[in-house]
Amino acid sequence: MRDIVVFSGSAHRGLARQICQGLGVPLSAAQVTRFSNDCLQVQLHANCRQRDVYLVQPLVPPTQDMLMELLLMIDAARRASAAQITAVIPHFAYARSDKKDASRISLGGRLVADMLVAAGVDRVLTMTLHAPQVHGFFSVPVDHLTALGVLAEHFRGTDLTNSIVISPDLGNAKEATQFSRLLGLPVAAGSKQRKADDRVVIDSIVGDVAGKRAIILDDEIATGGSMIELLDKLAELGCPEAAVVCTHGLFAGKAVERLRNHPLITQVVTTDTVPAPSDWPDLQVRSVAELFAVAIERIHAGESVSSLFDGVDPTHAPPQPSLFEDVSA
Repeated sequence: MRDIVVFSGSAHRGLARQICQGLGVPLSAAQVTRFSNDCLQVQLHANCRQRDVYLVQPLVPPTQDMLMELLLMIDAARRASAAQITAVIPHFAYARSDKKDASRISLGGRLVADMLVAAGVDRVLTMTLHAPQVHGFFSVPVDHLTALGVLAEHFRGTDLTNSIVISPDLGNAKEATQFSRLLGLPVAAGSKQRKADDRVVIDSIVGDVAGKRAIILDDEIATGGSMIELLDKLAELGCPEAAVVCTHGLFAGKAVERLRNHPLITQVVTTDTVPAPSDWPDLQVRSVAELFAVAIERIHAGESVSSLFDGVDPTHAPPQPSLFEDVSA
């Protein structure tokens, strides 16, 4: 590991430190300066010459500042003669902007990918992209990790009698199917229409949820609007309780207030891809630091990263009946 050097931006130094503990290397210092004209400057305080440099920075609010920090760190490492620069982006914020679904609309996911490559990144390591096609926006290698195994481990050993995994929408049905197979449970999904950034309508549930305990799986929770809409529909259909599970727990706006004391929710489980809210002590946070550390070790050694997930994808998980076989094929 002596040829690895890891830096962190301002977004989530706690996760970066845990990744470094897993690697057995120190977290090298990086200084971010904001000038009086609001411009940022980054200086890396460790030798990068002919070393593999890993820059840990999830894109979390203030997202534009965190993105600019990452671009400047990449630029600094490139100018310091790094052998290879890997951007470790546990949460890639612009993955929602993945298609041209309105006239004259920007495609943020592709633009950010191009910016990272233009800055000098050689590889991207990320987790649970909101839209899988964003993987193809990059012209450099992308290692796309999943937290499904980590999240499923949270429920192993607990009583899952009469439980069902539910996806908030059909677009997430493939992930929900994989998760349900890991737990040996049936799966259902909501039919969702997004009316605005924080307002959705779920008009039906595909699958039988009456009398069953729900485990709702989503990739990301921002304001919690979709989740509350789904919970209302589940209550209407006779679902008595629900555990809420997501990879990226942003919990922006009124999300904590909406979810913390909801009568149907028994627990909320997320990972540490983004910093957890400080005012929610009952939030269950599962760490993905070890997963990122092992992935970095394998990248550095030229070994397979995808083999980390043997047993997580449907090919290796035990078969279970699903409503979404055509979706996950």
